[in-house]
Amino acid sequence: MDATLSADDTWEVAGRRFRSRLIVGTGKYKDLEETAAAIAASGAEIVTVAVRRVNLSDPKAPMLQDFVDPRKITYLPNTAGCHTADEAVRTLRLAREAGGWNLVKLEVLGPPPTLYPDMPATFAAAEALIKDGFEVMVYCADDPVAAGRLEAMGCVAVMPLGAPIGSGLGIQNPAMIWMMREQAKVAFLVDAGVGTASDAAVAMELGCDAVLLNSAIAHAKDPVRMARAMKLAVEAGRLSYLAGRMPRRMGADPSSPLTGLIR
Repeated sequence: MDATLSADDTWEVAGRRFRSRLIVGTGKYKDLEETAAAIAASGAEIVTVAVRRVNLSDPKAPMLQDFVDPRKITYLPNTAGCHTADEAVRTLRLAREAGGWNLVKLEVLGPPPTLYPDMPATFAAAEALIKDGFEVMVYCADDPVAAGRLEAMGCVAVMPLGAPIGSGLGIQNPAMIWMMREQAKVAFLVDAGVGTASDAAVAMELGCDAVLLNSAIAHAKDPVRMARAMKLAVEAGRLSYLAGRMPRRMGADPSSPLTGLIR
């Protein structure tokens, strides 16, 4: 059997199919040239775009579209920096007017220092956006009850945090992520908290459809090299999940047979 990922190993969100299981952000890089190089190295087919922070419409200033071709890469407008439902809804409506984007990432954050998802505000924003015809990929707490409610509302993807945004702490609650993944019937991603390649691999080994990250690449000493590492880690984690890990044991188990030993 071929030990590589097959061409038909894809995942789906809102009727769109993707082969790359890595979604990367477009913020926090030193310039747009580095942004483009890191995205290319990551192999990502979707990039998140902070509508309130990235220039998408002023041709007098450098525009992201000049470096990352929206005809080849799917843009996913997000509500980074929004702390109320009204802010988030207004931001995504403006994004749709500017670029026609309908598939969006919703996040409504609580206050510092945690920036934890504000779930009541997230529910309110998701309801308004879905009624307005948006296809909502939603950032949420690692809470299976909340995730189930968002899915029932009509969100096309549920994306619990692995750890606080920008913390780089890795997957802090793998048992809950696994349980949430088991009950999810829509696309399921880990979003936020990934710090290094092994964190991305863990997320994929838990069965996630994809991993979404930004700071882990943009804040690395060598973002382009880290982007490549993340690409390989996601592929390795996916292969590991498909292979099926060995059972955990509370004691040792000899790696060689005990019969037929030379005496």
